[in-house]
Amino acid sequence: MELTVVAVPDCPNAPVLEERLAEAMAEAGIQARITRQVVDDAGEAARLGMRGSPTLLVDGTDPFAGEAPPSGLACRIYRDEDGRLVPAPSATALRHAILPGSAPDEREG
Repeated sequence: MELTVVAVPDCPNAPVLEERLAEAMAEAGIQARITRQVVDDAGEAARLGMRGSPTLLVDGTDPFAGEAPPSGLACRIYRDEDGRLVPAPSATALRHAILPGSAPDEREG
């Protein structure tokens, strides 16, 4: 499994996503390398399917994409299971996203 966190330079929410992703992996007993990719070009963001910063790609696919088109270099927000705006999906939602056959608990905002 290839996990990539795509973010703009100095994104304040990228560390939150990375921390929760590490927690999700530990809870699920998954060992995988997390690649961090900094993007500061709209063309590169579009090529990667980056729907704002930060974006998690699991094997090149954004599990939280929903129906929203890629937004490029914009800040990304998520909604938790109660509809609140959050800087990154919860560890539980991330665990569902990285486990085969699971659906995320949270959607993009």
